[in-house]
Amino acid sequence: QVQLVESGGGLVQPGGSLRLSCVASGSIFDINYMGWYRQAPGKQRELVAGISRRGTTNYPDSVKGRFTISRDNAENTVHLQMNSLKPDDTAVYYCYIAAMEYEYWGQGTQVTVSS
Repeated sequence: QVQLVESGGGLVQPGGSLRLSCVASGSIFDINYMGWYRQAPGKQRELVAGISRRGTTNYPDSVKGRFTISRDNAENTVHLQMNSLKPDDTAVYYCYIAAMEYEYWGQGTQVTVSS
């Protein structure tokens, strides 16, 4: 059974930084795409960062220049460095992994940006 365990969420003031991490454990093979999504109350889940097996990244304009995604293929881990956080970044953040024909989601970690 595959599990994605996220860590690093919390409360931060506007302008602050947080680093999210997600570790995949269990029988997971041939990871292709890894990403982070977020969902704020009353809104749809949206992609905030993605990274391919070869390291190609993609970000929406709302976080470009502030968020950085990275991955460690040997450790089946993906990180999201979030800088210059804004109140609009407040949401539950979910880790996502596509491996072979399967898709996996983490349980979510709350990020709250508030003074």
